[in-house]
Amino acid sequence: MNATPSAAAPMRVLVAIDGSAPSARAVDLVCGVPWPDGTAIVVAQAVESGEGLYGGLWPAVAMVELGQLEAEVRSAADQDVTEAAERLRRPGLAIETAVLPGRPATVIGERARAMGADLIIVGSRGHGRISSMLLGSVSSELVDHAPAPVLVARGTSIERVLLAWDGSTCAARAAELLQAWPIFARSSVRVVSVADIEVPWWTGFPEPGSPELMPTFVEAAEASRRHRDELVMGMTDTLRAAGLATTGDRLEGDAATELLARANATKTDLIVLGTHGRTGLARLVIGSVARNVLHHATSSVLIVREKDTHAKLPSPGLGPASRA
Repeated sequence: MNATPSAAAPMRVLVAIDGSAPSARAVDLVCGVPWPDGTAIVVAQAVESGEGLYGGLWPAVAMVELGQLEAEVRSAADQDVTEAAERLRRPGLAIETAVLPGRPATVIGERARAMGADLIIVGSRGHGRISSMLLGSVSSELVDHAPAPVLVARGTSIERVLLAWDGSTCAARAAELLQAWPIFARSSVRVVSVADIEVPWWTGFPEPGSPELMPTFVEAAEASRRHRDELVMGMTDTLRAAGLATTGDRLEGDAATELLARANATKTDLIVLGTHGRTGLARLVIGSVARNVLHHATSSVLIVREKDTHAKLPSPGLGPASRA
């Protein structure tokens, strides 16, 4: 039986919007998440100024109207965050709003760091009232540089979760979030690990299907399958011990392709994965799997960026602002 989140530690969450339909979907998702009592949610919108409003240099005549344009954009942003905050208000939650002047990815990251955010939530892709305000590019940059995990919202639920698991340190960090964050206490989790059984590089690249290759290839493929089976069983047991309803799958092929296919087949609400991961038997691809999943998934994606591999993952609500 899953643990209930009622007595769980509160979280700090930054929801970045831009007035677009995808950012409204991010607000929809926040509305549906079972946040623990005491959770602080800041709804923020970035507003660029000066040349940033035009996306580059413009004639002097355009700059004459800059003050009026900035005032209009600021007013619209105030309305956006106010309306979003009203949708999120309910007993037990502390809701704040913020209009942040400056470059979106930069000021969102700075605000998240200042508040000690546990999580940043953004829309998948959206054009705001100004063409340069694109949350697609903002979300990508936040994944690489934000001080907290980034959830790119495409749906309104986190009931069915797929954890991409390869045994790496960043995947372990993602798995820790599933165990530590009370918002996942009632979620069902599917642990998925993908075995890459391509021809190993160290075989010397003989002709495919050649007699001298097959024994080595078969042995390497079976070793990869056994390793992934062990990874799935181990993490499935770990999450079950933490009170999560968990199943496991071992797949074969390209990691991103197989993860996306399984997510679609199982109607996954949220894919959780780290930004670094091992593929193959001796190859380290930095960020490529997470990037491909982030760009092509139809479900929401929670990206956990690896920081210091020796650092202990902070508990929800224990960001810099709350430490002595």
